Amino acid sequence: MVTPEECGNEVSGIQESDRKCIIIISISEANVLIFHVNFVFRIECIQPIRGDSASTTTTTQERHPAGGCAEMLDSVPEKRFPVFQAHGYFCQLLDGLEYLHSQGIVHKDIKPGNLLLTTDGALKISDLGVAEALHPFAEDDTCRTSQGSPAFQPPEIANGLDTFSGFKVDIWSAGVTLYNLTTSLYPFEGDNIYKLFENIGKGDYSIPEDCGPLLSDLLRGMLEYDPVKRFSIQRIRQHNWVRKKHPPSEPPVPIPPSAEIRDPWRSMTVVPYLEDLHGYADEEDELFDGEDDIIYTQDFTVPGQVLEDEEDEEERVCAVAKPVCVNGTESASLKPKPERRSSSSSNPSRKSISAASKIRKLSTCKQQ
Repeated sequence: MVTPEECGNEVSGIQESDRKCIIIISISEANVLIFHVNFVFRIECIQPIRGDSASTTTTTQERHPAGGCAEMLDSVPEKRFPVFQAHGYFCQLLDGLEYLHSQGIVHKDIKPGNLLLTTDGALKISDLGVAEALHPFAEDDTCRTSQGSPAFQPPEIANGLDTFSGFKVDIWSAGVTLYNLTTSLYPFEGDNIYKLFENIGKGDYSIPEDCGPLLSDLLRGMLEYDPVKRFSIQRIRQHNWVRKKHPPSEPPVPIPPSAEIRDPWRSMTVVPYLEDLHGYADEEDELFDGEDDIIYTQDFTVPGQVLEDEEDEEERVCAVAKPVCVNGTESASLKPKPERRSSSSSNPSRKSISAASKIRKLSTCKQQ
């Protein structure tokens, strides 16, 4: 729930939330976004923010306890995935990107940190913070602004071009992501953002020999300096590295335990949260009597607990009424054992029964 007060006085924060909701709504209306397997958002917007203090925007989103690709990479010394594991995640990334582009959405920030995973290995694309929705009647995918992560930006953005192909930006970012998943490195690096953009603008990079000829050819096609010559999603799908079945040559990178409680199963229970919120005590309920294993209620009298000095009074108040047990049976059919019979003097915990016996008897009469 986002309100204008939470965004402060910055109008840009409100406009950013509103713009993101508009993008998500446009995808949902186009083709039921919530059922797509490679996209994370499950969002319902109610009364989008327009600057009114009473208006709010409610968003509902999937929870992914397994974390993301970046978290998995950081959990191993090699900082990379085996080829067969990276191949599986990359193919799912292609599915999600193809769907986004088919709906006229340019993500602009594809990177391992925005690729979330479920516990069964399904990849989900997240974060539409800098995404751009193309006009429905636009002739092409031309974009004019970009605010993605610097290390994943293509040369046309690093060189400051006024216009560029939005879909080819996502292809380049996906290529840098694949490069990082398989080598633990980045094709372009720099001491600062200016040096980084200078290196990206030149387009000079090298691919480790361990990648092999097929993967190297795919990376060169996706990291092509000229956007026109850069691979499209359809051409990537037809590439031999993508179509090839890669056997597991080394153990896969497992999902790391949760950082908070070191849970290897990434449990999604809300019980600890409810215990912290409402408090939890191991003490027995005051209404529970351990001797008879019967819960006392206000409207029912437990068999065997009517005191002897009150039997005459009971017959006078309600001649036909019989004590009723919590399970609905009558006390006449459940004769208490003599040794279990107790009085207020022998059992201090039942002294309060005598004080409220008339109320329970009258209540029993009404029910009968």
